[in-house]
Amino acid sequence: MSGAAQPGTRARFVTGALLLALPFVLALLGPLLAGEPAARGASFTLGGPSDGWAAQWFGTDFVGRDVWRQVLLGGRSVVLVALAATVLAYAVALPVGFAAALTRRTWPEELLMRPLDVLLAVPSLLAVLLVATVFAPGPVGLAVLVAVVNVPDAARIVRSTAAEIAARPAVEALRMQGESRRRIAMGYVGRSALRTLAADAGVRMTGVLYLVATAAFLGVGVAPDAADWAVMVDRNRTGLFVQPWAVVVPALLIVLLSMGTNLLFDAALQRGSRHTTRTEQHTKQRTGPPAEPGGRKGNRS
Repeated sequence: MSGAAQPGTRARFVTGALLLALPFVLALLGPLLAGEPAARGASFTLGGPSDGWAAQWFGTDFVGRDVWRQVLLGGRSVVLVALAATVLAYAVALPVGFAAALTRRTWPEELLMRPLDVLLAVPSLLAVLLVATVFAPGPVGLAVLVAVVNVPDAARIVRSTAAEIAARPAVEALRMQGESRRRIAMGYVGRSALRTLAADAGVRMTGVLYLVATAAFLGVGVAPDAADWAVMVDRNRTGLFVQPWAVVVPALLIVLLSMGTNLLFDAALQRGSRHTTRTEQHTKQRTGPPAEPGGRKGNRS
């Protein structure tokens, strides 16, 4: 089974990497390749692709700007904000969730988790819009806002996963052997939780990406005329049937980013599953067979 799963894992990893490569390269290197803006005029508004050396491959948008140049300039504000928001959310959710799951007392867990339930009750987009009306955040502020609204859900998933693993007999055996709580948390519990957390990270990255794009679509975090993939979809949607490239190209890049992320995390799930199985076998070898009621370890043939 392991040999059969390996090609599928590799194929998913390669496919996900290829899908992610295009939007990431455009986001990181696009501004360096965009060059100087071409002259604009009313005759170029919502135009189709043109020929020649200075060709506009995907035509012009609703104000006469080159769509390809806007695509090159508009990826960083979406990709980097979504990536930063996801990392920030887990930077808070992981220690909070593990601390709540591994504590032996009730009050620290309640102190950590109950305030997050209050924030969890507020819809994510509504919370972002409410704060944005007061503070008018830029890209950095939008990343922080999106991270904050994702912390409660992520922390609950981390806590639930770690609590289930911490209740296993293997963890009790490690405690009886005198292993420190930190080594148990970062060792067995952390490795065993990777598969579930990788699945959550893939879904969460997609959710964060679309939340960032929706916020940008509504004008939060970016200027109304900014070069941004989500803003491009919003501003050019009225001319979709006249000049579709101004909407299709940025929307397709967002979809590729989402699909590639999930495929990469699917590959990580399969690898994490095999790694967890080896970890459990190694732990059983260290702890030996389970103890009998009389206090002696069983000697099974």
